[in-house]
Amino acid sequence: MAHHHLLPLLLLLLLPLFASAAATGDEAHLSAVIGDTGLAFAKDVLIGEAVRSLTPLRLPGAEKAFRVPFLGGIRAAVSNITLFHLDVGDNSVVRLGDSALVVVASGITANISMAWSYSYYSWYFPVEISDRGTASILVQGMEVGITMEIKNYNGSLALNATQCGCSVKDLVISLDGGASWFYQGFINAFEDHIRAAVEKVIPENIIDSTSKLDSLLQGLPRSVSLDNVTALNMTFVNDPLYGNSTIEFDINGLFASAVVKTSNLQKHPQLSLSCGGASNMLLLSLDEDVFNSALEVYFKAGSMHWVVDKVPDQSLLNTAGWKFIIPRLYWNYPNDDMVLNISMASSPLMRITSEKIGATINADMIIDVLHGTETVPVACISVIVSASGVVEASGNKVYGTVGLDNFSLSLKWSKIGNFHMSLIQGVIRVFLNTVCMPYLNSHLGNGYILPVVHGFTLKDVHVVTSAEQLMLCSDITFANASRLAALPVL
Repeated sequence: MAHHHLLPLLLLLLLPLFASAAATGDEAHLSAVIGDTGLAFAKDVLIGEAVRSLTPLRLPGAEKAFRVPFLGGIRAAVSNITLFHLDVGDNSVVRLGDSALVVVASGITANISMAWSYSYYSWYFPVEISDRGTASILVQGMEVGITMEIKNYNGSLALNATQCGCSVKDLVISLDGGASWFYQGFINAFEDHIRAAVEKVIPENIIDSTSKLDSLLQGLPRSVSLDNVTALNMTFVNDPLYGNSTIEFDINGLFASAVVKTSNLQKHPQLSLSCGGASNMLLLSLDEDVFNSALEVYFKAGSMHWVVDKVPDQSLLNTAGWKFIIPRLYWNYPNDDMVLNISMASSPLMRITSEKIGATINADMIIDVLHGTETVPVACISVIVSASGVVEASGNKVYGTVGLDNFSLSLKWSKIGNFHMSLIQGVIRVFLNTVCMPYLNSHLGNGYILPVVHGFTLKDVHVVTSAEQLMLCSDITFANASRLAALPVL
């Protein structure tokens, strides 16, 4: 039976993180902070899962023999001892130490069933006298506590239970069957055995689960592809940082093949969960380096290329529309259709401030004329665009919108003579505002799904930007119908 009922599992599952091929270096560019409400949520969910995974729980039986002088011997036994119900209630807490988590559940009640048997024999009577029946046991005032350390081990999370204990305050044994009222005193003699069995078996199951969970955590993939071009790094950097009521996990977070920068996370050694004044379970912080590394990967893969053959004003893609702007283009190729072959000259660069998210795009726009059966490149214009936008979130999706701030033009080469950029600046502005920006917004508006664990949903997500960082602040909901033991990572 798998008992996935420990807090660190949910701590990991609460991180709706991306992952990629392992990157070198020991810097973190993505951080996730779980606050006190997130820890309380994790505790409640995992205690519920613990109750389901610990029940039913078989306890060892026992047998006792008594000899009464001048009368004979008495043999009593209890067997099939099964803990079948646990009620934790609301008396549970999670505490944070300097480098460990402590989860304590108190005031627990439990129900146990068992079978009992009794036999009496004496040399006075050649026939053995025996009886048997069942019993129910009410466990009251049980307390269970576990101390767990989460460490960074070669870029993965390693879990170790340093302490685990269970104590039982009271047992009430009620017998049924046979002349049970007569044997109550003998059965009470097994009270210490049952108490000791409960206090021993429950911690053993938790410790056993800890080793299994440790293997699970260390076996999680460090590289999960987002598509056939990119993947994000899930390598953990340093040990978790414990605050008064928060835990921070720092992750490399850069995309594969990205140029790793030399900046570090000293600018936020302990993130705040204020999220602009709101208190949330989870804060996911992404450095602008994460986005820039993604753009670098797509650029190097040759994915940033766009051929434009349709625009709202189709006359812009015919040489006749340029007759008075670039006369030589029309003279050499009268009434020929054109396409715009746009590719990035360098990787776009993103900048995040507390006011906005900005980007600088350096693109080459080649004008191709469709002359008969030939495609003739006639000119190449360098376009440097400055744009800015906002990010919003809903459910497990993140959306964005972007608008044009400014742009500049320069002629790189031309087969139709030299022409001034000021002549075409108005046309390019219309093109950027009516074609390029709507094209980008159509993709950003579809939203990007955050890869959270099945069964978990982000709730009330809102986005906060600060210097060089974008933060997603969210609460978490969990579908109780899902079992943690069967949850996929992504």
